[in-house]
Amino acid sequence: MKRTILVVDDDKKLVDVLKLHLEKDGYKVIAAYDGVEALRTFRKKKPDLVVLDLMLPKLEGEKVCKRIRQDSDVPIIMLTAKTREEEKIEGLDLGADDYVTKPFSRGELLARIRAGLRKRENRPEPQEVTYGELTVDFQRREVSVSDRVVELTDTEFNLLKTMIRDPGVVFSRVQLIHAVFGYDYEGLQRTIDTHINNLRKKIEKDPQNPSYIKTVFGAGYKFDPAPDAD
Repeated sequence: MKRTILVVDDDKKLVDVLKLHLEKDGYKVIAAYDGVEALRTFRKKKPDLVVLDLMLPKLEGEKVCKRIRQDSDVPIIMLTAKTREEEKIEGLDLGADDYVTKPFSRGELLARIRAGLRKRENRPEPQEVTYGELTVDFQRREVSVSDRVVELTDTEFNLLKTMIRDPGVVFSRVQLIHAVFGYDYEGLQRTIDTHINNLRKKIEKDPQNPSYIKTVFGAGYKFDPAPDAD
């Protein structure tokens, strides 16, 4: 059965483009162009996931998000032109599951949608994954490169696990902090950079030109194995 995605944005051209791409990927798409219509459509159609712009007429996206979350645990992915991390954190605190900063790529949004639906469906995850010479055993919390076990700290393993489960998805420093340290972490966000660098030294052939963990400048990090690493 097709999953239904509610796309909410007052930019009709953007909605039409997203609708086209999402339908090509097998989703059923319904649209709303303001906050009031979004709530009405959500309650009537009961979609499986909501892609929600924050800058909406009639009722702003933050309030739409909050009201949806009062009634449902449906995954909500925010679309935002805001770049300040404090503003993004505020949206997540309102109940959104994820956010994508405009402009964004079709591939990134689709990856985040798949991740959101997978979490809700609670599908069993693989116990082990392999990309090229890299193997991660989630059950044993063991990582090997070219059949040689490498010792990772708990933080390094949790960082790798978070990213490798959603290949291609860009994670901001804030998202990685929440995933690894929890929402109460009060340390420096740049701490993540240090852990990423240490992780690269252990799993990459060339840490300065990584094949697995890529930097997305201005956005964060992603696990995106090079073609010869697949």
